Amino acid sequence: MFSLQKLAQKKLERVAIRCIFFATGQLKFLQGVTGGRFFSKKSPPDKIYAWLHFSLIVLFLVWIAICGFAREPASLFREDFNDLKNWKPLTFPKIKKHSTYKIEKNGAESFLKTASEASASGLIYKNKFNVYEYPLVKWRWKVENVYQKGDAKTKKGDDYPLRVYIIFEYNPDSASFFDKVKYNTAKLVYGEYPPDSGLNYIWANKNHREYFITSAYTSRSKMIIRQKGVKNLGSWQNERVNIVEDYQAAFGEPPPARASIAIMNDSDNTGESSVSFIDYIEVYH
Repeated sequence: MFSLQKLAQKKLERVAIRCIFFATGQLKFLQGVTGGRFFSKKSPPDKIYAWLHFSLIVLFLVWIAICGFAREPASLFREDFNDLKNWKPLTFPKIKKHSTYKIEKNGAESFLKTASEASASGLIYKNKFNVYEYPLVKWRWKVENVYQKGDAKTKKGDDYPLRVYIIFEYNPDSASFFDKVKYNTAKLVYGEYPPDSGLNYIWANKNHREYFITSAYTSRSKMIIRQKGVKNLGSWQNERVNIVEDYQAAFGEPPPARASIAIMNDSDNTGESSVSFIDYIEVYH
């Protein structure tokens, strides 16, 4: 997908190539001088060096422009959880008891502490993003305990001490007739379109063999197991995923372009409790 920045970068690259040819010509010019082919002895050598100096300055300025102005930022955002000003609550109509999310500090370090007790809710980042421009997500998390009754394959066990949730936006322009009817009906009831689909990167309770598991509630939500069972409980774990590639593998089709990212600790189905932490989360390309 092209952007104005990429087009500008291509133009500046062409300018840089021309400047390189120009500088090469100046070097040949200098060789000619030293060989007595182009200039006589009356030609001042400082004039030649002035031309070379000018060429190098032009190349340096073009290089700065390409590396700085034209290049898109690698990271869309990195959340280090010094506060929660960029996040808002994610709640569900039928669930009255909510999980808790707060910033916890340890000296100069800060992280997000999540806790649930027969509850469910999450935090969702306020801004949406284009998954094709920023398909990579990485984070660092820690879980203190898993749920004894937790099972990713059943509705009664569909709880996780921590998940990173990618919520893909419904696009009416590309929807089928039947999907438009279904989503328009839902909008009349809830006041907005429900999500198109979702990827849930979970810390699973059981040692499932599968990497992808379809949600027990809907085929439009896939559970992706990053950690499982008790093996790494109580220790920080680093994760890195490509959400476009994972979506394609899980659903067998390309993802919708726009998505949101959320964090959730839930235990409403199992009735148990858990505590977990996230050190940081970053969306980038």
